[in-house]
Amino acid sequence: MTEVTEVTIESIRVSLMNYNRVVVLREPDSNRYLPIYIGAPEADAIAMRLQRVHVARPMTHDLLANVLEELGGVVDRVVVSSISNATFFAQLFVRVDERELEIDARPSDALALAVRSEAPIYVAHSVLEEAGVTLDDSTEGEDGEGGRPRGPAVKPEELEKMSAFTDFIESLDLDDFDQR
Repeated sequence: MTEVTEVTIESIRVSLMNYNRVVVLREPDSNRYLPIYIGAPEADAIAMRLQRVHVARPMTHDLLANVLEELGGVVDRVVVSSISNATFFAQLFVRVDERELEIDARPSDALALAVRSEAPIYVAHSVLEEAGVTLDDSTEGEDGEGGRPRGPAVKPEELEKMSAFTDFIESLDLDDFDQR
């Protein structure tokens, strides 16, 4: 079984460089983040649920969550499982009676379902190693803001691998992360 780490949705941002939406996942007790570009409808679906905005009619992800529930299924967890050519892949793990179904999904759709079902979100260690970004250049072991430990500094070769996200990461205002 693949080693995974539970993460939280830290925020959903709009890149000032190209107006694309980015969901930022955060590793707990760390300054390591995983930015994933997602579509506007999926970003809105995640944000609306996180902000507890209710709509008169079910949106697509609400519909799917309702169908799963009516069929006796429960979203057990979501795993961002791999990355290839800057494209992320995810699996939904749905429990129906005694069976566990593993369903291929785009991370954005999987996250939209996870927030609706309050299911935990995990990221494979290999994905965090390849695409995770530590937003500060301190050394490991020093205390970060608020006494949180900091992760290792970002190496130049890691930044080059993440060139699609570099402009976005540099435009983040870290003070916004602590305000919800």
